Amino acid sequence: MLNDSNILIGFLLTLGAGLATGIGSLAAFFARHTDRRFLSFSLGLSAGVMIYVSFVEILYHARVDMTSLVGPRHAETFVAIAFFGGMALSALIDKLVPSAENPHEMHSIEELDADRLPSDRKLARMGLFTAIAIAIHNFPEGIATFMSAVQEPKLGVAIAVAIAIHNIPEGIAVAVPIYFATRSRRKAFWYSFLSGLAEPLGATVAFLILLPFLTPMLLGLIFAAVAGIMIYISFDELLPASHEWGFYHIALYGVVAGMAIMALSLIMLA
Repeated sequence: MLNDSNILIGFLLTLGAGLATGIGSLAAFFARHTDRRFLSFSLGLSAGVMIYVSFVEILYHARVDMTSLVGPRHAETFVAIAFFGGMALSALIDKLVPSAENPHEMHSIEELDADRLPSDRKLARMGLFTAIAIAIHNFPEGIATFMSAVQEPKLGVAIAVAIAIHNIPEGIAVAVPIYFATRSRRKAFWYSFLSGLAEPLGATVAFLILLPFLTPMLLGLIFAAVAGIMIYISFDELLPASHEWGFYHIALYGVVAGMAIMALSLIMLA
């Protein structure tokens, strides 16, 4: 049953997840050198969180909602279609975003060493397009977080935590080129901060357009699609990026730690 408090929780969760990009920008300001082991671990951690919550929690809720409506056989069919539909949506978004500006094409701070910097204009363009790309990625994530939270706040919290962890390296991807181009920490922070606001914008669109039509069938499909989006992001973007510097076992430790953190979070929220 929907109520006003759940709607408020949904908006707060999407806002918090979106603002995590700002945390990434702050990390970029105070780090003169990239701890590549830590970056590999953190990207693996983000993937572990998203994989665990998708398979263990989100798909479970999708199946439960759909089974009560159409029976187990049809429920599996609808859930599978929505799951792979979410993957297809993520793939389409990535196709529309050039790889050079894709926020998941991670770069270390050393790659922006002053001796090898592109022109300030080119760096500023890179940061701007990265911010736009992140906003495009964050918009459907905001819809997913909000729609989940208004129906099941516990699940909304789990999704918001997973997306927030995932958004931190995205903030770095925006802030570093903007900072090196403008030498302004303030501009770098605000570009990163504003790109994260696409999350609550997605929640607003969901509230105004989708919420009036929310049914158990639609909610089950949304849950399955969200799981597909998060799994695609994990396997296409986060895991390859975590392996980029060759610290495969450290990345794996991050994946396991992320799964453990999410498992503990779900236990505490139960």
